Amino acid sequence: MPRQKITIHDIQKAKEDQRKLVMITAYDYPFGLMADEAEVDIVLVGDSLGMVVMGLQGTVAVSMDNMVHHIQAVMRGCKTCLVVGDMPFMSYNTSIREAITNAGRLMKEGGCDVVKLEGGVYFAPTVEAIVKAGIPVQGHIGLTPQTASALGGFKMQGKDATAAKQIIDDAKALEQAGAFSIILEAVPAPLGKLVAESVRVPVIGIGAGPDVDGQVLVTHDMVGLFDRFVPKFVKQYTKIRPIILDALKAYKQEVSEAKFPAAEHSFKMPEETLAQLKKMIS
Repeated sequence: MPRQKITIHDIQKAKEDQRKLVMITAYDYPFGLMADEAEVDIVLVGDSLGMVVMGLQGTVAVSMDNMVHHIQAVMRGCKTCLVVGDMPFMSYNTSIREAITNAGRLMKEGGCDVVKLEGGVYFAPTVEAIVKAGIPVQGHIGLTPQTASALGGFKMQGKDATAAKQIIDDAKALEQAGAFSIILEAVPAPLGKLVAESVRVPVIGIGAGPDVDGQVLVTHDMVGLFDRFVPKFVKQYTKIRPIILDALKAYKQEVSEAKFPAAEHSFKMPEETLAQLKKMIS
């Protein structure tokens, strides 16, 4: 029986049933399609596309137009996964009105099911307003890449008791604001467990240890396609970049040596048609 479309209710029920949620990123149709075929629960069209797809140094320069474009492509492949559209830097920071407008644009133009934004207690009113406007929101706390420079870079968060307590407070504030789930990034594993136990909504970890309600990884990291760096919390399940690179080099060599295309890669023409054509052009 074909899998039904994953809903927010399914995501929240997973925590009740103690079923681990599986979430990955996708930025285009092929990866969206494969995520659907793999039957993961959630697909994030993340602003991480700035680094792994666009070649930027970070996520700050990613625009709303970039996000809409990539969400549209992923949605053509994803039919059953819950698809999350990431709200890029400064799309929700300046005013609640603008935040609602941009969240609505990701859903109306992009077609995603829900949106995600970074920030805890301070952005809880923004989350609440977007939810009240009828747009489901996933929160993101701990290491927040859009403001990584203010956090001292891409480093583990919640190192001391005060900082760890703030992350727990952030999670509670997002739950109170109506977020249906929360991503928790780059925190000590014991803190990840405490955060998951502190709220009723699912907490999905990325570098937050095994005791949260699910896991998310950037697909390009986990399949070895992004080569700039590999975060500590990433497990590379395969390394496809060397395979692709070898294929490109082999292609270059065969074209250079006139070995490709061979007869089996070429269309044929009947001899009489060829003779007629040559007579016509001579």
